[in-house]
Amino acid sequence: MKKHLFPILLVLFGNTVNAQQDFFALTGKDSPRIEFNDFRAMNADGTSGETIFGVSSSANVISQARKSAVSEDKNSYHNSQAMNLAALAYDSSGNNLVYMPMFSSNIYVLNQKTKEITLVENNVARVTPCDINSHITRMATGYNGNIYAINNSGTQFIEISKKNGQFTVKDLGIIKDDESNGKNSFTVMETGFGGDMIADADNNFYVFSVTGNVFKISTKELTAKFVGKITGLPETYSVNGAAVNSKGNIVVASAKGAPMYEFSLNNLEAKQLSGEQNLHIYDLASRYFFNDKVTQVNTMANIDVYPTKVEDQAITVIVNDKTIRGNIKVTLFDISGKSVFNTNLSVRDGNLNQQIQLRNFAVGAYIVNITEESGKALLSKKILITK
Repeated sequence: MKKHLFPILLVLFGNTVNAQQDFFALTGKDSPRIEFNDFRAMNADGTSGETIFGVSSSANVISQARKSAVSEDKNSYHNSQAMNLAALAYDSSGNNLVYMPMFSSNIYVLNQKTKEITLVENNVARVTPCDINSHITRMATGYNGNIYAINNSGTQFIEISKKNGQFTVKDLGIIKDDESNGKNSFTVMETGFGGDMIADADNNFYVFSVTGNVFKISTKELTAKFVGKITGLPETYSVNGAAVNSKGNIVVASAKGAPMYEFSLNNLEAKQLSGEQNLHIYDLASRYFFNDKVTQVNTMANIDVYPTKVEDQAITVIVNDKTIRGNIKVTLFDISGKSVFNTNLSVRDGNLNQQIQLRNFAVGAYIVNITEESGKALLSKKILITK
């Protein structure tokens, strides 16, 4: 077992990330009010990467329920480019961005490749524009591959799942304060509202409120336990976005025009990133999970495997990097570290988009390990085969 895990562990502990597109941001314009600007990839140092879709982009919106194109009122709160977008998550099963306007119950799924947007009509969430308690402001991908969202007061904990290409929405219940929270309440505006959330490898979530308070959400008990307050942030810093980076640390961002900060969830001591100093970020979306014993590691900016939740007995390997040439080796390890599958794929002109069939594999977790012909590690990523 140790023999098989050793190369993976070398990647995990030896990896340093520079200018890697690490997570995603929902950004706003340089304005004192909430005003959506674009979705973009973010580099590990806090600088902006590729712009994916913006307020001026042409939006092709397809209704999931009606299976047809829809025409949206751009002056309402209920449209895919509404100025009040404030919740974002990464859907690894299709390389999509899932997001919601803050004053609406509509759910949108943006395909990063085609730029087509799916409108998921949502009759479960009850969002009222004039009721701040009901606004959906926190969203993240869970370790099981589903998307989760929580409103400001915790009275709605929403699960967005996908089966056979169709998204469904379920209300999981009301999140209440842990008895130990005292004055640091999750359900009170001054201490618990707004911000963003991330997921861990044990199916828990962590909410970072606007004020920098951190709460651990137990999905079993539906309770929010106060963990502590982020230190090292400026006194007036507004925490509006949070993501796990490829090192397993937390990155937070502000809507008020400020730099990004990084810290460990183990000590909550934030240090400023060296990147851009005046970003207006309303939400962040993670590829990664806190406390994942086999953290997803991607040393290249443009190589990936999806989906991580495998329902259709296949994964897709994508490469878009001119420095990668010749063959790459794809190896699957089971959770014990045993190699159970390997194949070689040919990269031409730095590009590859190839599906690998995974029929007859037992349900469970696996590690996809990708290396160059020289043995250099390119990617190590956990997937979950569900059927």
